[in-house]
Formats: sequence, C-alpha cells, structure tokens
Amino acid sequence: MTKPKVVLGVSGGIAAYKACELLRRLTESGHDVRVVPTDSALHFVGAATWSALSGNPVSTEVWETVHEVPHVRIGQGADLVVVAPATADMLAKAAHGLADDLLTNTLLTARCPVVFAPAMHTEMWEHPATQENVATLRRRGAVVIEPAVGRLTGVDTGKGRLPEPGEIFEVCRRILARGVTTPDLAGRHVVVSAGGTREPLDPVRYLGNRSSGKQGYALAGAAAARGARVTLVEANTGMPDPAGVDVVHVGTAVQLREAVLKAAADADAVVMAAAVADFRPAVYATGKIKKTDDGGAPTVELVRNPDVLAELSADRALPGQVVVGFAAETDDVLVNGRAKLARKGCDLLVVNEVGEHKTFGSAENEAVVLAADGTETPVPYGPKEALAETVWDLVLPRLRERSA
Repeated sequence: MTKPKVVLGVSGGIAAYKACELLRRLTESGHDVRVVPTDSALHFVGAATWSALSGNPVSTEVWETVHEVPHVRIGQGADLVVVAPATADMLAKAAHGLADDLLTNTLLTARCPVVFAPAMHTEMWEHPATQENVATLRRRGAVVIEPAVGRLTGVDTGKGRLPEPGEIFEVCRRILARGVTTPDLAGRHVVVSAGGTREPLDPVRYLGNRSSGKQGYALAGAAAARGARVTLVEANTGMPDPAGVDVVHVGTAVQLREAVLKAAADADAVVMAAAVADFRPAVYATGKIKKTDDGGAPTVELVRNPDVLAELSADRALPGQVVVGFAAETDDVLVNGRAKLARKGCDLLVVNEVGEHKTFGSAENEAVVLAADGTETPVPYGPKEALAETVWDLVLPRLRERSA
C-alpha cells in the first residue's frame, strides 16, 4: 500500500527542535514525510537533520529543482500538511494568503487537511491580530491546535507552549484515519465535560465515583481533530491536558456547573460525559471526622446537587444548541435510559451499562445512543475513540439542520 504523504512544515521558533520527535513518530508509523522548513527554522534545526530523519530531501526555496515546480507539487500530492511549530508570523501569512517561500506556497496549493500547532509567547498568542488570524484559518477549515500552558522561552510561563509531539501526532493520526479533506466541525465551538466530581466530606474524605474521564477525553480529542474549538471541563481525572483543547479544571458538581454554563454561552454543542455526583454532604466538617470510642459511625446527611444536564437542555444558551448527555446504568439499561432522555430533555443520550469491571477506567466502551426523535444507534464494544466519533457523527446533522 502507498504510504500516506505528510508535509511537515517547520517555522522559525525555538520549539522547532520538538518537531524532530513529531517527525520520528510520523515516519515510524508508516508515513512518507517531506519536511519543509522556513529559512528561520534552519537557524534552530539544520537541513541535514530533517533530511536524515525523514529520508527525503529538504529545501526552503521555490527555485530549486524548478522543472518539478516544487511549490505546487508538494502541496498537491500531500494527504496532510502539519505546521509545527507555527509562529505568529506563519499564522499571519497563512491567513492572508502570502506566498514568499516554499512552505507558504505549499499551504496555498494543498487540497488536504491542514493542521497548525502554534507556539509563541503568551502576549503574541493573545494579541487580537493573532486571534483574528486563527479564527480566519479555522473558518476556512484548517485545524489550529490550541497551544499548551507551561514554561516558555526563558523564565516566562503561560499559554503559548507547543503541545507535546505525541499529542500533535495523535491529532494528525485521527485526521488521516477519517480520510476527509475538510474537518466537518471547523468553525464550531463544542464543550465536553469529563471525569467524576468529588464532594468533600471533610479535609480528608469525599464522596466520589469511579469515572476515569477517558470517554470525555476521547470526545474532546475527536472534536479537536475534526476542526472544532474545544473546551474541556475536567473533574479529577489526573490525565494530561489533550492537545488542541482549552481545559478548565474543576472538583465539585457546583464548580462543574459554573464552568460548563460559562463555556456553553457561545457553544454549538455541549456533551456532558462527566459523572456528576447527584448528592453532596449537607455539612462540610472543617476538621477530620474522628472515630468514637463507642464504635459508632457518624450519620451523613446529603442534599441534591444541581442537575446540570437538565438545566442545559431547558435553557439553551444559543438557538439550535445541541445537548448530549450520558447515562451510566447498572440494570434495565435501555428502559432507564429512555426515561432519563425524556426527563432531561436533551437531544442525544449515550446509555451504557457500568459496574466495577465495566467501562470505568477501561479503554473500551459499548453503548446505545438514544435520540429525542426516537432513533437508537448501537455502538458495539470497542475503543472509546470509536464511540466518540459516533457521537459527533450524530451531532453534526442536528447542527446543520438547526443552522439551515
């Protein structure tokens, strides 16, 4: 079989050295990679390194091997173009259609998915000009991965760090696996919740659940690879932030509600994959609750937590907003699921059977997606990533119907 052809564009930022690891992952997983660095990128990593790691010639000039018209051929023949790091200058050139070197010419001729992984100082990323350029690229169908938060050049810390190469590779892998030219969630903002809330009993103990957050992370990653701007509201997963996603960390059900409602204010779709605690202790003990000498146990009074899914469904922040819920059931799975769908008022409800050795913490899942229109979509046992893709496949036509 022909190897998928990937163009790795590298622009002139200190994070260029990380692209070597991305290149290694791409080549070792069976991709034919052509590296196209800018002149400034070669100040950080030389052409000999790119050529040796890719096994292909490296050039920055449109005038080399002119008989092959390289600035046209490279883009035309690619299955994917990924620019990592993408500097503020590169994003500006791409957004405005400038073509003053081989990489920018390649971007104009590419008819395949294009991914930008920005890396720059926080002030540059947050500047209105950069944000407008990013919005323009996303509107045209490019996938612009949100930069990570962390240590930048020197002592600076903030948003603007290049996501880890493994995470960028995962976005690329998902895009290539889908085999589509234009990401179908491009220009959309989606909110995903993940993990399990914890309700403090005292400074040491809490009421919680077994949710790992893996399904929510799969949903967020899939949406990012399909071009969406993703806000992930994460509760107690302990997992690293996925590439291309804005992450809000919360602990309790009340905190999760606040974060989700805020993020949902301009969201096209909200997927509530988190396991939100139904109850919390009525009283929080400021000191650790001690055992008593008489062998008795304290009585814990519980109060109801807000029903975030029902609230989202009843009071949608935008006309046409699609709301998806999850139902973890231990018995009478579909009967309880249908009743919950009617009670919550959401558009889709993902129903799965859970237990001590089912779903929670696993990399696999099995579910039935119930829709408000009465349709049911079974998803056979398999990777949680597959269920995530099915959910977005069902969300998309509903978004299109409501925006028509």
